[in-house]
Amino acid sequence: MTRRLRILAALLSLALTGAGPADDGRWYAGSYSFSDELGGFRILSISGSGTREDPIEIREAFDSLAPVTLVIRFAKPAELKATVPGSFHLRVVTVNRSGLAWIGFGFELQEIRGKPSDFYDGLSFGQADPDPALISSSRFMHFESRFESFDRLNFDEGHLDPGEQSKFGFFVSDVTPVAEFYLVEEPRIPSS
Repeated sequence: MTRRLRILAALLSLALTGAGPADDGRWYAGSYSFSDELGGFRILSISGSGTREDPIEIREAFDSLAPVTLVIRFAKPAELKATVPGSFHLRVVTVNRSGLAWIGFGFELQEIRGKPSDFYDGLSFGQADPDPALISSSRFMHFESRFESFDRLNFDEGHLDPGEQSKFGFFVSDVTPVAEFYLVEEPRIPSS
Protein backbone atom coordinates (compact mmCIF):
# COMPACT_ATOMS: atom_id res chain seq x y z
CA MET A 1 0.00 0.00 0.00
CA THR A 2 2.86 2.39 0.81
CA ARG A 3 4.28 2.00 -2.69
CA ARG A 4 0.92 2.93 -4.21
CA LEU A 5 0.71 6.03 -2.03
CA ARG A 6 4.18 7.14 -3.11
CA ILE A 7 3.28 6.66 -6.78
CA LEU A 8 0.02 8.54 -6.27
CA ALA A 9 1.87 11.37 -4.49
CA ALA A 10 4.41 11.56 -7.33
CA LEU A 11 1.67 11.68 -9.96
CA LEU A 12 -0.22 14.30 -7.99
CA SER A 13 2.88 16.48 -7.69
CA LEU A 14 3.43 16.21 -11.45
CA ALA A 15 -0.18 17.19 -12.07
CA LEU A 16 0.15 20.20 -9.80
CA THR A 17 3.33 21.43 -11.49
CA GLY A 18 2.27 24.38 -13.58
CA ALA A 19 -1.00 24.79 -11.69
CA GLY A 20 0.23 27.93 -9.99
CA PRO A 21 3.08 29.49 -8.08
CA ALA A 22 4.55 27.74 -5.06
CA ASP A 23 4.35 29.24 -1.57
CA ASP A 24 7.51 31.24 -2.31
CA GLY A 25 5.81 32.95 -5.30
CA ARG A 26 7.95 31.10 -7.83
CA TRP A 27 6.73 28.89 -10.64
CA TYR A 28 8.67 25.60 -10.98
CA ALA A 29 9.40 23.61 -14.14
CA GLY A 30 12.31 21.37 -15.08
CA SER A 31 15.34 22.14 -12.89
CA TYR A 32 14.42 25.82 -12.54
CA SER A 33 12.06 28.28 -10.94
CA PHE A 34 10.68 31.35 -12.71
CA SER A 35 9.41 34.56 -11.16
CA ASP A 36 7.68 37.77 -12.23
CA GLU A 37 8.67 39.39 -8.91
CA LEU A 38 10.29 42.42 -10.60
CA GLY A 39 6.92 43.45 -12.04
CA GLY A 40 5.61 44.79 -15.32
CA PHE A 41 4.05 41.48 -16.40
CA ARG A 42 2.39 38.42 -14.92
CA ILE A 43 3.13 34.73 -15.30
CA LEU A 44 -0.18 33.01 -16.02
CA SER A 45 1.00 29.40 -16.18
CA ILE A 46 4.05 27.22 -16.60
CA SER A 47 4.62 23.62 -17.66
CA GLY A 48 7.17 21.32 -19.27
CA SER A 49 10.46 19.70 -18.39
CA GLY A 50 12.86 21.65 -20.65
CA THR A 51 13.61 19.02 -23.28
CA ARG A 52 13.25 19.69 -26.99
CA GLU A 53 10.12 17.52 -27.07
CA ASP A 54 8.72 19.03 -23.86
CA PRO A 55 10.03 22.61 -23.56
CA ILE A 56 9.35 24.67 -20.48
CA GLU A 57 6.39 26.79 -21.56
CA ILE A 58 5.72 30.05 -19.74
CA ARG A 59 2.49 31.90 -20.50
CA GLU A 60 2.73 35.62 -19.65
CA ALA A 61 0.53 38.71 -19.86
CA PHE A 62 2.04 42.11 -20.68
CA ASP A 63 -0.04 45.10 -19.57
CA SER A 64 2.58 47.69 -20.53
CA LEU A 65 5.28 48.28 -23.13
CA ALA A 66 8.24 48.65 -20.79
CA PRO A 67 10.94 45.96 -20.83
CA VAL A 68 10.36 43.36 -18.11
CA THR A 69 12.69 40.91 -16.39
CA LEU A 70 11.96 37.25 -15.77
CA VAL A 71 14.00 35.92 -12.83
CA ILE A 72 15.26 32.37 -13.41
CA ARG A 73 16.76 30.36 -10.56
CA PHE A 74 18.25 26.90 -10.32
CA ALA A 75 15.65 25.02 -8.25
CA LYS A 76 18.22 23.26 -6.04
CA PRO A 77 21.12 25.71 -5.55
CA ALA A 78 22.84 23.39 -3.05
CA GLU A 79 23.38 20.92 -5.93
CA LEU A 80 24.61 23.57 -8.39
CA LYS A 81 28.34 22.77 -8.06
CA ALA A 82 27.73 19.06 -8.69
CA THR A 83 25.53 19.56 -11.73
CA VAL A 84 26.47 19.44 -15.38
CA PRO A 85 26.15 22.67 -17.35
CA GLY A 86 22.56 23.90 -17.39
CA SER A 87 20.46 24.07 -20.51
CA PHE A 88 16.80 23.93 -21.40
CA HIS A 89 14.40 24.55 -24.23
CA LEU A 90 12.03 27.42 -23.51
CA ARG A 91 8.75 28.48 -25.09
CA VAL A 92 7.46 31.90 -24.02
CA VAL A 93 3.82 32.63 -24.84
CA THR A 94 3.19 36.37 -24.58
CA VAL A 95 -0.28 37.84 -24.43
CA ASN A 96 -0.45 41.48 -25.55
CA ARG A 97 -2.65 43.35 -23.09
CA SER A 98 -0.84 46.66 -23.58
CA GLY A 99 -3.50 48.28 -25.75
CA LEU A 100 -1.03 48.87 -28.64
CA ALA A 101 0.14 46.64 -31.49
CA TRP A 102 3.66 45.24 -31.34
CA ILE A 103 5.89 45.08 -34.42
CA GLY A 104 8.72 43.21 -32.76
CA PHE A 105 9.90 41.52 -29.60
CA GLY A 106 13.32 41.11 -28.02
CA PHE A 107 14.94 38.84 -25.44
CA GLU A 108 18.24 39.45 -23.65
CA LEU A 109 20.05 37.18 -21.20
CA GLN A 110 21.77 38.66 -18.14
CA GLU A 111 23.82 36.81 -15.55
CA ILE A 112 24.06 40.00 -13.48
CA ARG A 113 20.86 42.04 -13.43
CA GLY A 114 21.20 45.15 -15.59
CA LYS A 115 24.41 43.91 -17.28
CA PRO A 116 24.07 42.15 -20.64
CA SER A 117 25.50 38.64 -20.79
CA ASP A 118 28.90 38.52 -22.47
CA PHE A 119 31.08 35.80 -23.96
CA TYR A 120 32.83 35.02 -20.67
CA ASP A 121 29.83 34.27 -18.45
CA GLY A 122 28.88 31.06 -20.29
CA LEU A 123 25.20 32.06 -20.57
CA SER A 124 23.73 32.18 -24.08
CA PHE A 125 20.97 31.28 -26.51
CA GLY A 126 22.86 28.11 -27.47
CA GLN A 127 25.98 29.92 -28.68
CA ALA A 128 28.21 26.84 -28.37
CA ASP A 129 26.07 25.03 -30.96
CA PRO A 130 23.82 27.61 -32.65
CA ASP A 131 20.95 25.93 -34.43
CA PRO A 132 18.48 28.30 -36.10
CA ALA A 133 15.90 25.48 -36.10
CA LEU A 134 15.64 25.89 -32.30
CA ILE A 135 14.52 29.54 -32.62
CA SER A 136 10.91 30.24 -33.57
CA SER A 137 7.99 32.62 -33.33
CA SER A 138 4.36 32.13 -34.27
CA ARG A 139 3.82 35.80 -35.24
CA PHE A 140 7.21 37.23 -36.29
CA MET A 141 8.83 35.77 -39.39
CA HIS A 142 12.40 37.00 -38.92
CA PHE A 143 14.85 36.85 -36.05
CA GLU A 144 18.35 38.06 -35.45
CA SER A 145 20.57 36.46 -32.83
CA ARG A 146 23.42 38.51 -31.43
CA PHE A 147 26.06 36.74 -29.36
CA GLU A 148 28.58 39.52 -28.89
CA SER A 149 28.91 41.83 -27.05
CA PHE A 150 25.66 40.61 -25.48
CA ASP A 151 23.23 37.71 -25.90
CA ARG A 152 20.04 38.91 -27.63
CA LEU A 153 17.31 37.56 -29.83
CA ASN A 154 15.30 40.12 -31.78
CA PHE A 155 12.12 39.16 -33.63
CA ASP A 156 10.47 41.31 -36.33
CA GLU A 157 8.59 41.15 -39.65
CA GLY A 158 5.20 40.60 -38.07
CA HIS A 159 2.79 42.16 -35.64
CA LEU A 160 0.81 41.30 -32.55
CA ASP A 161 -2.42 43.19 -31.97
CA PRO A 162 -3.86 43.84 -28.49
CA GLY A 163 -5.48 40.70 -27.09
CA GLU A 164 -3.47 38.37 -29.31
CA GLN A 165 -0.59 36.08 -28.33
CA SER A 166 2.71 34.98 -29.82
CA LYS A 167 4.82 31.93 -29.05
CA PHE A 168 8.61 32.25 -29.02
CA GLY A 169 10.85 29.20 -28.82
CA PHE A 170 14.59 29.05 -28.13
CA PHE A 171 17.34 27.19 -26.32
CA VAL A 172 19.10 28.59 -23.24
CA SER A 173 22.48 27.21 -22.20
CA ASP A 174 24.77 28.04 -19.30
CA VAL A 175 28.13 26.25 -19.40
CA THR A 176 29.13 27.84 -16.07
CA PRO A 177 25.81 27.62 -14.21
CA VAL A 178 24.89 30.17 -11.56
CA ALA A 179 22.06 30.01 -9.05
CA GLU A 180 20.18 32.95 -10.59
CA PHE A 181 20.05 34.74 -13.94
CA TYR A 182 17.63 36.94 -15.88
CA LEU A 183 15.73 37.09 -19.15
CA VAL A 184 14.80 40.62 -20.20
CA GLU A 185 11.77 40.72 -22.51
CA GLU A 186 10.84 43.76 -24.56
CA PRO A 187 7.83 44.32 -26.82
CA ARG A 188 8.40 46.86 -29.61
CA ILE A 189 5.88 49.27 -31.09
CA PRO A 190 6.07 51.40 -34.25
CA SER A 191 7.88 54.70 -33.77
CA SER A 192 6.03 57.76 -34.98
